[in-house]
Amino acid sequence: MVLPIIAYGNPVLRKVGKEINPDYPGLHQLIADMWETMYNSKGVGLAAPQVNKDIRLFVMDSVQIIQSLEGDEKNDYPGDEGYKGVFINAKMNSINGEEWSYNEGCLSIPKIREDILRKEEINITFLDENFNKHTKTFNGITARVILHEYDHTDGKLFIDYLKPLKKNLLKRKLADISKGKVSVDYRMSFVK
Repeated sequence: MVLPIIAYGNPVLRKVGKEINPDYPGLHQLIADMWETMYNSKGVGLAAPQVNKDIRLFVMDSVQIIQSLEGDEKNDYPGDEGYKGVFINAKMNSINGEEWSYNEGCLSIPKIREDILRKEEINITFLDENFNKHTKTFNGITARVILHEYDHTDGKLFIDYLKPLKKNLLKRKLADISKGKVSVDYRMSFVK
């Protein structure tokens, strides 16, 4: 089932997510719904707070981005073949490397894209949908997508990385989004 994406301004996007266990009610259906919602919205990642659940869960698929790269662009991300997976109760172990800029967007903040600096490599421990534990190192775009979604489970948004002046210039657009004054081709839920 396609779930509505929670729009900027809803307090759930600023909550630090709670860890969950395998007994979390309806977990497998929630994960299936999150995949369907993410693909329906043409996203590459979706965190539980974006579907109104304040838990430490996100799904992501950077394979589609990596496969869409052409020519020299492919050489910009050596070793990044993309990753598709479920991340439950993720813990960031390290964030390393040079900072690099990439134009990020967010399904909860539609029509706004900004260049955001993030480091190039991460090491993260997480549980998959079967609660098997993994510790993996990711780099490039895959690391960036994971950092973006991981931030959601910590109550952070990509716009938090903007300089105050830039963020101030976006105030009106952000206010419009929170009031539902934005047109998108996917279901959204706005603050009443």
